[in-house]
Amino acid sequence: MKRLAPAVLAALLLAPTAAVAAGQTTPAVSPILTTPDAQDVLSYARPEIARVTHVDLDLAADFASQTMSGTATLDVLAARDAKEIVLDTDGLQIASVTDAKGRPLAWKVGASETYKGAPLTIQLNGASRIVITYRSASNARALQWLPPQLTAGKKKPYLFSQGQSINNRSWIPTQDSPGIRQTWTAKITVPADLVAVMSGERLTPEGEPAAGGKRSYRFAMDKPVPPYLIAVAVGDLVFKPLGKRTGVWTEPSMLDRSAYELADTEKMVEAAEGLYGAYRWGRYDLLVLPPSFPFGGMENPTLTFLTPTFLTGDRANVGLVAHELAHSWSGNLVTNATWSDSWLNEGFTSYFENRIMERLYGKERADVEADLTWDELETNFRAAGGRTTPGTRLHGDPEGGQVDYTKGAIFLKTIEETVGRDRWDAYLRSYFDRHAFQPQTTAGFLKDLRANLIRGDQALEAKLQLDRWAYEPGMPDNAVHVKSPQLAAVERAAAAFAAGGPASAIDTKGWSTQLWQRFIARLPRTLAAERLADLDRTFRLSEQTNGYIRSAWLELAIANRYEPAVPSIEQFLTSVGRTLLVRPLYQGLKAQGDWGMTIARRVYAKARPTYHPVTAGAIDKVLGE
Repeated sequence: MKRLAPAVLAALLLAPTAAVAAGQTTPAVSPILTTPDAQDVLSYARPEIARVTHVDLDLAADFASQTMSGTATLDVLAARDAKEIVLDTDGLQIASVTDAKGRPLAWKVGASETYKGAPLTIQLNGASRIVITYRSASNARALQWLPPQLTAGKKKPYLFSQGQSINNRSWIPTQDSPGIRQTWTAKITVPADLVAVMSGERLTPEGEPAAGGKRSYRFAMDKPVPPYLIAVAVGDLVFKPLGKRTGVWTEPSMLDRSAYELADTEKMVEAAEGLYGAYRWGRYDLLVLPPSFPFGGMENPTLTFLTPTFLTGDRANVGLVAHELAHSWSGNLVTNATWSDSWLNEGFTSYFENRIMERLYGKERADVEADLTWDELETNFRAAGGRTTPGTRLHGDPEGGQVDYTKGAIFLKTIEETVGRDRWDAYLRSYFDRHAFQPQTTAGFLKDLRANLIRGDQALEAKLQLDRWAYEPGMPDNAVHVKSPQLAAVERAAAAFAAGGPASAIDTKGWSTQLWQRFIARLPRTLAAERLADLDRTFRLSEQTNGYIRSAWLELAIANRYEPAVPSIEQFLTSVGRTLLVRPLYQGLKAQGDWGMTIARRVYAKARPTYHPVTAGAIDKVLGE
């Protein structure tokens, strides 16, 4: 075991190397933070005493029992007087714990807490590597096992994981905290007719024969990552290249549509590099998942996971890809040390996404999306209970929220407008270099900002209102609201309809998804059935294959108890599993009392088995199930 005196251990863990500070290399061991604001309340780990630096998985995916089983071998870095290491688990069935030579180590699983799981405490007894033999539970929160009928191809089963924020402890026994970065390797054994992919370098492209007529696939991630970014998927998967370092994985029936929609991916990588420095993860591939994936996307390194709801045939929603790509810098490269600072991940990324979209598609499109962000923030404030509530602060709730995305992005846009784009871009590029492969806190970011951008300029400090943005609720009065002329024109069309004009008089030619969303959002929330019928008949909204437009329309229909839309509501909720699109509909149904709850309960009884546990948990809360 690497036994270090506490002072030496602290120096190693807290101080980045000079090479990393210059953005040149990957640290062998990523630093941790031990300041009070970096203490992770959602983890049992005590990394300042003993921490995991590397995870080696050897697991088999069993579709019959819906479990992953095998071993996790952990490399441990500990202080000289450390006697034990504490890991995070959730529902794991531990069979044994040994050192690298097979000698048993004493271990104990502590009391479990809802959501947080249970601590696994292991007596080290001088071990530098520990081997845990275990099996995940059949209802592991990170894993969704799909029967063939819930896939695009309808012939073979499917498995995918979703680690963020603290779900991976349900299939990997490790220190599951974003501030404890780890390298990893894996061997995943699957049925011979399925393919495994992971968020790391693919070492065995075709797999290797394994016992029982199965195949094993090997992967490696040699850069320390927060453990929520270890991801796996298994299914009837095929690949198509998009560029020299980009490509798409998905089921065969979805491959051509996915490749068409993702045609600009290589250009996106180049645009991002032009803004904030080299892409450091090797390949940038994408996996388009079945409809039950709960999020728009997940920024797993080397392999972004994407919802199929972005496949609308017009490339109107590739901002989602720009967002997940931007995480390769903000989130994956520099990571929030705890989930109380998740805005450092999502707010930075939402800002960066908009810059990528502007560079590729022009300022007009970027302004549309930035203006919509302001709209979304107003919605987020209402959902949080108003502007003055604690839920509207950036540094706050460890479970995070949409304010992290919207208010965070507007904060950074405000800094850009205040100091000038060139100066701001130079700072951001240097920030990503200086903190590469390291965790960060809000206090740490503000300290860095003051040291490397403000540099004692008291007038600039006063203009930026940094502490107010970070720690206080609501919106500071210096916030920059980007306004789009295109959205203003759409608002005039909505106003004309609201004043009694016919839907047929509205020219929607060339409208993007975002313009449709603004149009529907600006319509009166109370409309007569004949007015709703005019909209539906003219624009065929209940038949929309674009999930974003369909969800916005169905929210309006539900608010007016528009009975002709009920079949569309039922079809949509039983075929789409993205939380962002389905939760507002269940919330709307609940708000309609008995009328809505009758529909909601009937539909949810059919839909729940098709939802990822993340989505099901969210809807359970909405409906009080």
